[in-house]
Amino acid sequence: MKYYIFCSNVDLNAAPLENISIGCWVRFNELTEVWYASPEKISEQLVNAVKTISPDILYIIGLFSWHFNIVPLLFCKVPKKILSVRGMLHPGALSQKKWKKKLFLQAFRTFEYQRKVVFHATDAAEVKFIRNHFGDMAEIKVAGNFPNYLGTLPIAQKETGMLKLITIALISPMKNILMVLDALGAIEANVQYDIYGPIKDAAYWGECLLTIRSLPENISVIFHGELDPSKVKEKLAGNHVFIMPSKSENFGHSIFEALSCGRPVITSHHTPWNQLDESLAGKNISIDTQDQMINAINFFAVMDGQTMGQWHDGAIHYAANGFSMDNIRQQYREMFLA
Repeated sequence: MKYYIFCSNVDLNAAPLENISIGCWVRFNELTEVWYASPEKISEQLVNAVKTISPDILYIIGLFSWHFNIVPLLFCKVPKKILSVRGMLHPGALSQKKWKKKLFLQAFRTFEYQRKVVFHATDAAEVKFIRNHFGDMAEIKVAGNFPNYLGTLPIAQKETGMLKLITIALISPMKNILMVLDALGAIEANVQYDIYGPIKDAAYWGECLLTIRSLPENISVIFHGELDPSKVKEKLAGNHVFIMPSKSENFGHSIFEALSCGRPVITSHHTPWNQLDESLAGKNISIDTQDQMINAINFFAVMDGQTMGQWHDGAIHYAANGFSMDNIRQQYREMFLA
């Protein structure tokens, strides 16, 4: 089996990728080649690339991008198309730009594209979301996300009445960082909050900045910008708790990475990472009010070092017991080869 990956030549923050060749197939390994497409005539490049390669399967990641989702659905002719919705049918995700998405989904059903693709769901919850929109006629294959185990970190030194929080995420309403900042205004403990990630929504980050400027002196918020993936473990090492109360997550790779290192997590109920409290791995909170967020931050702020050690171990065990890599690989074999 050989893989061809077609993607943009820019990162999420629109910065051009460095040290790449654009507009041609680049060898990644023995089985994989990558095409980094420039913005000019990107849809034409995609259609021509698919026509030239003539693949057996076209694997489409996402739903709402014109160039990368809609164009291959409409204009690329292949024997089999697999459409990976990647959390985009979660009610929280659909609440963003909802009218545009509603119109697209209606058109999708009107032209019965649910009969022309195989849907990829990453878990049972996503199967339900697909069924809600496309009914029983939709063919669905389930294959989970591959987790990234970063490896255990030592327990960060912890004193009662102080807390170091960290978020690594896109800066957008979906990640709900503003809710964290609002809650910090009600915290009396000394808290340092490190935020890493590219700014996807400048207006939203503007709201965050206004809140940051109003926080009391016992709260320190530092925005570091985008973080190289190779530095994630290093930055987690100096913090006690990972916090990201997302409105929806298909997986939440940064959440899992934090857990795998031994960093308990504060997050919403809208991710795959639930029952955290029972495992001493973190806190799942409602994002409908601030009370649970404030209580969760205070819970860890008053914690001593010995108790933090128990939650450190709980996070590691929770992450380790969540997956079978062999099972996930078999799921993908069945999805692509069936």
